[in-house]
Amino acid sequence: MACKGRYPCAELSTPLVWQKEKHNGEEHHEHRERDIIMEEGKRSSCNSFTSAMTLTQMEVPHVPTRYILPPSQRPNPSLVLHSPTTLPIIDLSCLHDPSIRHQVVEEVKTACNKMGFFQAYLAIYHAMHDFLVINHGIPLAIMEDALNTAAEFFNLPNEEKMLMVSDDVHEPVRYGMSINHAKEKFHFWRDFIKHYSHPISKWIDRWPSNPITYREKMGIYTKAVHALQVQLMEVVLESLGLNPNCLCKDIQEGSQLNVVNCYPTCPEPDLALGMPPHSDFGSITILLQSCQGLELMDWDNQWYSVPVIEGALIVQLGDQMEVMSNGAYKSVVQRVMVSSENKRLSIASLHSLALERKVCPAPELIDQEHPVRYNECSFEDFLNFLTCNDITEGRYIDTLKKINQLEGGDEICEKK
Repeated sequence: MACKGRYPCAELSTPLVWQKEKHNGEEHHEHRERDIIMEEGKRSSCNSFTSAMTLTQMEVPHVPTRYILPPSQRPNPSLVLHSPTTLPIIDLSCLHDPSIRHQVVEEVKTACNKMGFFQAYLAIYHAMHDFLVINHGIPLAIMEDALNTAAEFFNLPNEEKMLMVSDDVHEPVRYGMSINHAKEKFHFWRDFIKHYSHPISKWIDRWPSNPITYREKMGIYTKAVHALQVQLMEVVLESLGLNPNCLCKDIQEGSQLNVVNCYPTCPEPDLALGMPPHSDFGSITILLQSCQGLELMDWDNQWYSVPVIEGALIVQLGDQMEVMSNGAYKSVVQRVMVSSENKRLSIASLHSLALERKVCPAPELIDQEHPVRYNECSFEDFLNFLTCNDITEGRYIDTLKKINQLEGGDEICEKK
């Protein structure tokens, strides 16, 4: 089968093969699948790999080799805390009442700020770079419709979804698997469809046309989430002591990328991950999830499982916000677990300034005691980083850090 246009095709032929061997006195499975491992130098031709969704539909009994993480990187559920109060819950219904708006701003500031000095509440408040919002104005029916149409998309025939496959992270609409097949050493157990979403009139005609409800249902949710992030950005900026309208035009003209994820059931969830530890690039990410699976890391490298609360949305700070705040707020490190029992769907709406708009620390947050700690960057710069790097080997935000200081203000390193 020949490839047409920019999109590579995928073919399924021989089934997966498992070969049982002896190794150091123990039996183990060597999993080989010709659809995942591709010949070197042939990435410009048709990609031949099988998605996690297809592997699940094939009822494979074991995780293929390329999805098996090294023992040191495998999740350990016994080390994850499952507290229903891991994240603060912020009620946005008071946001438009001038007499109590300051209370919401303070709650957001507490949720975003460094909380190490609240030692008595360590187990509860350590994952403070994220928070849940309720009474946010988006009806539950709209959120459910978005998840349902996402589920219908991932249930489409494989051949139809493959028409949108691309390894080019700059593609405005693309279907894919894992994260970056070209660079990563290990694959991750997920399928996704990503599409630019703002302004919606510019992009919606390029979104999937099947299922027939996709553009309508996802479009309604997308517009509602964009309006919500405008409000949230104003509150976050105000919590930093900045004018809440200082980036009004940039936010309105900024980028919105919807990442619709499917994490199918996995035969060996203790060997794989849906997503590795990472942080999002944008200013904020608003996440809707169908069931539990998202985990967040605190400053002591402790993982917390994020509970699912009906009607609530998860708000995460990204790298762009860490840069704008000059490190006052930190982007959150997150990962996604997989399950042998439940398929998980999520819609991550990543908001940032315009693609080529350079972001730097706010001048109001810079003084002699708080020098510039980050180099400027743009969403375009991040995409270029993603193209050339395996994100499991390092976070983009770390490449932007300009100055580390010892106690007393001595500069010890500078990255350019």
